[in-house]
Amino acid sequence: MDNNELYILWTSGDKEVAQKMVFMYTYNSKLKKWWDDVTLIVWGPSSKLLSEDVDLQEKVKDMQAIGIKVLACKACADQYGVTEKLESLNIEVIYMGEPLTELLKSGKHILTF
Repeated sequence: MDNNELYILWTSGDKEVAQKMVFMYTYNSKLKKWWDDVTLIVWGPSSKLLSEDVDLQEKVKDMQAIGIKVLACKACADQYGVTEKLESLNIEVIYMGEPLTELLKSGKHILTF
């Protein structure tokens, strides 16, 4: 198992949770090299919040600029009608059920909010 990969599963639709925990830890994890590879997974209500909030969108761009991979759950994005908006932010929108299951089964480091 590669102990230097971190996956952050962001499901909260609460902006304060995004700003004060999810985004701070995700960004600093890569910037300060706490983890070699950091992936943010946008799932559920967080996809709607991100599609509507320009401040959070800018922070996602900052994360992408330092090498953080950002994925979003297509089923969730489709349900909220935000798939195209997320894709316009250079977020890879894919069905996440199987990939998340594989991450869990392989023992990867996954942090959820």
